[in-house]
Amino acid sequence: MRSTRQLSITLPNDMAEAVRAKVAAGEYASESEVIRDGLRVLLARDRVVEKWLLEDVAAAYDASRADPSRVLSVEEVRARLASTARKTRTGK
Repeated sequence: MRSTRQLSITLPNDMAEAVRAKVAAGEYASESEVIRDGLRVLLARDRVVEKWLLEDVAAAYDASRADPSRVLSVEEVRARLASTARKTRTGK
């Protein structure tokens, strides 16, 4: 049984040119390698996001449900962000 499958894809012109440029620059041996590498990166990112959602976001949600007093309002979040931005701008 084959471990690969041939597909036909359509890319916007700028993406197709980027693929060709990667091959022309010698970064990849073929257009297929460029696409494979891109998919590997995408799948790795998806795994990281899924792990973050399951471990961190779900835990934070559960904690907020268990103790609603720890939850910040939208106004509190905005105030904290504004304060952090001011400190960053002024260097304090």
